[in-house]
Amino acid sequence: MGSRPGIRNYRVSFNFYITPGVQWLVIATFAVFFLQVLIRVFAGPFVHQKMLLWFGLVPAGVFPGLRIWQPFTYIFLHDPNDFLHVLFNMFFLWMFGRELELVWGKARFIRYYFLTGVGAGLIEVLVKTIPTFFGHPPSDVPTIGASGAIFGIFAACAILFPDRQVSVMFLPIRMSMRSFVLLLAGLEFFLPLLLGSAGDNVSHICHLGGMLVGWVYLRRGSFLYGVRNTVTDWQHKRNRKRFEVYINKHKKEPPSRPDNWVN
Repeated sequence: MGSRPGIRNYRVSFNFYITPGVQWLVIATFAVFFLQVLIRVFAGPFVHQKMLLWFGLVPAGVFPGLRIWQPFTYIFLHDPNDFLHVLFNMFFLWMFGRELELVWGKARFIRYYFLTGVGAGLIEVLVKTIPTFFGHPPSDVPTIGASGAIFGIFAACAILFPDRQVSVMFLPIRMSMRSFVLLLAGLEFFLPLLLGSAGDNVSHICHLGGMLVGWVYLRRGSFLYGVRNTVTDWQHKRNRKRFEVYINKHKKEPPSRPDNWVN
């Protein structure tokens, strides 16, 4: 049926300015979270813990257990008793991730999300595997959460939009995106040192790993160009020095056939 003349058609949308890739990640993460809640309530904490050991990031499972899916699946798991954790992760994903997706497109954004999340997880596994070389047993404590990928998104925003002004939550403070991310990195690095052995049950290694992987990935071109230019400059200086040595050696020698130089 056609619309009547003089009556406007309005399209109702409930996407809340969310981009397709971010929307997919948010829905998948919340779906897994509510599945965890159901398993914990109806199957019990023991079954839920077994789920975390199989799909969370467990250093003893990834190496030498070869559960190679864990660096991918741990991103979607969160503590059912800590709804604020998953809520804030998805809020930051929506706030900062949608702008990256508008710049990159859905496919590249999702690749970057998994790259930083998986990369952060692998760094976590490597760091926690080091004590095994000194006779300690491998860690069997699962790491869960999307924070590694979220911190990778923070790093990308600091590189692409360094002067963008952001407000610190609950504080009347505005700063550039670059300063905000540097502040976060400093807190993630120094906070474990201040807390000591007590800890805060947060994987700061994973957070810093996500930032590091994102920074290296986005800066790889400029770094490789810098290395290439350095090598090229060194080769140019070396060839120039060899040429100068050759000229200085032969400029005072007489020609091999002097008769050719006689007029």
